[in-house]
Amino acid sequence: MEFLEVATWLTIGKIILIDILLAGDNAVVIGMAAGKLAPHLQKKAILWGTAGAIGMRLLFATILVEALSIIPALHLIGGLVLLWIAIQLMKGGEEEAHVDAKDSLMGAVGTIIIADAMMSIDNVIGVVGAAQGHLELIIFGLLITVPIIIFCSTLFARIINKYPIILWAGGALLGWVGGEMIVEDPLLLPYIDGYQLAIKIGAVIFVLAIAGIIKWARKTSNHE
Repeated sequence: MEFLEVATWLTIGKIILIDILLAGDNAVVIGMAAGKLAPHLQKKAILWGTAGAIGMRLLFATILVEALSIIPALHLIGGLVLLWIAIQLMKGGEEEAHVDAKDSLMGAVGTIIIADAMMSIDNVIGVVGAAQGHLELIIFGLLITVPIIIFCSTLFARIINKYPIILWAGGALLGWVGGEMIVEDPLLLPYIDGYQLAIKIGAVIFVLAIAGIIKWARKTSNHE
């Protein structure tokens, strides 16, 4: 994939958007873990914790990219997981992330790395699906987005709260990426050849419809 091609930058844009939308809790965890440290140690903890978090995400992404090339039906499974992630993103109402603040630099850094690794699986699946197996684009996208997420998380939260349509657009994008992963599965290809576009559109409609039904049902039950 040529780096200067329009398609390449569109893919990078998808990676950045997906990672930002799915990483709100990760940024909160980093802030919590470093909360008890002195101001000058907080900066070090965030810096080193961020570096470790990027390293862990790249490791997970590398493993997943390799696994997609050798494990049958993994594209299908990954695509279905992305549809579920998209629905979770749009329906909202999840509990806030919480970790205990650490009073030592190494403790805070370790907590940041471990907590981010545990919470970033959905991010990794999303960006790997968006990158369509191009590890260099995943690396480039993560190097851009992880620092932005950590230092601008409050701004992103305010924007998304003010314009909830952003979550729905992000969910639709995840649905499309999930559909892309599904139609790339070698086991399905003989049966769906010629219907790839319809399946991608159907995936988007599916996640929007399910998320809408869940939010409507929740709103109705709250009014009873």
